[in-house]
Amino acid sequence: MVSFHRLFLFVLISTAVAAPASNSQPNSVYSALPEWQTVAPANEDINNSAWSQDTTEQVEPIRGNTGASMITQDDLALDQQNPDLYARPSTDEGYTPGAKWPFSLSSNRLQTGGWARQQNTNVFPIATDIASVQMRLKAGAIRELHWHTSAEWAYVLKGTTVVTSVNTDGQVFSSAVIKKEGDLWYFPAGIPHSLQATDDDPDGSEFLLVFDDGAFNEDSTFLLTDWTAHIPKEVLAKNFQINSGAFDHIPSKELYIFPSTPPPDDEQPPGSPNGFVPNTFTYKLSEAPAKPLSGGSIKIFDTRVFKAATTIVGALVTVEPGAMRELHWHPTMPEWDYILTGQGRMTIFAASATANTFDYRAGDIGYVPPSYGHYMENTGNTPLVYLELYNSDKVQDISLQQWLALTPPALVKAHLGVDNAFIEHLNKTKQYVVGSH
Repeated sequence: MVSFHRLFLFVLISTAVAAPASNSQPNSVYSALPEWQTVAPANEDINNSAWSQDTTEQVEPIRGNTGASMITQDDLALDQQNPDLYARPSTDEGYTPGAKWPFSLSSNRLQTGGWARQQNTNVFPIATDIASVQMRLKAGAIRELHWHTSAEWAYVLKGTTVVTSVNTDGQVFSSAVIKKEGDLWYFPAGIPHSLQATDDDPDGSEFLLVFDDGAFNEDSTFLLTDWTAHIPKEVLAKNFQINSGAFDHIPSKELYIFPSTPPPDDEQPPGSPNGFVPNTFTYKLSEAPAKPLSGGSIKIFDTRVFKAATTIVGALVTVEPGAMRELHWHPTMPEWDYILTGQGRMTIFAASATANTFDYRAGDIGYVPPSYGHYMENTGNTPLVYLELYNSDKVQDISLQQWLALTPPALVKAHLGVDNAFIEHLNKTKQYVVGSH
């Protein structure tokens, strides 16, 4: 709170400036008041996470001299994993919709060939532009021939998967994806495709699917067997110009994920008179070089390197312990995050004195609406590795530090009350991930 002495001084100076002498012309030059005389400085509270997400101790909603102990039963495990919600930083204010969804809370659809669980606006309302599915296929199992109204992007978590597709020109695509974790595939909306796990890994394969529509529903996919089960056999016979007996064994309902024999290593797709798709539907992100940074590294992938993926692009970010993904925002596109390993926290600034901090660990999803300021800080003792995805064709962001470094120094000083040393310290190059300080 501003002291009485400062308040008196402020009123005295304001009166003197506002009332020009009667025997002279009004002065067109005014001296700006220092920021401490107009707005109280930001608080100096230490706002690190109140405890580690890995703690096994009793935790309480107390920070400094604020809060009080919990005196009724509570879900201690969730409290321990969310220190910045349970005992939020003093810099947090207002309310933003929940920006965290743990895949562990998604209902898991179990099939004979594997399983799948999804995240969409039904469970994560803030994520209006991007939905996702985590899927596991046993060795040889097939995610049946299908297509979607949304584009499908994928990141391989484990194992090898064969993907096949045909485009509208009858050009074919088939690829063994992926020999190792971290490779990608992408199918545009409406393009039919299939997924089958090989037996390179005895456990089969597991992957993350991402769709460019937050309302996407995995249970509303267009499936081959679902369609043929709802077509009269005489219509099928007429379409394929064959006896209807050929369809005596078609399934009566969708197969979705079902077991099968693993494909041979040398299997090739049928040849097409129209050739192959012009832009490959896969990208070996695992082999792409990472850009080393002071606090970690980053691999950026968009249409400049993966031409087919026109609606979902992003970055694979590694943040070392104590480091952080720098303060930034994305002008027109949301950011969807998936934590692969480690743990961290992110504060989302929504304007109008509204900012909330969320804690993340492996398997959690984060979401930041367009233009919301944010960062991601590693709060653990091991590297934090996560995906940043955007509903766009190119990766774009605004770095707070770069912006200030490229703004006239007098303007920066007038806003923040900083000195020349701070101005000279600013980096005019985007940093992406900065080290611990």
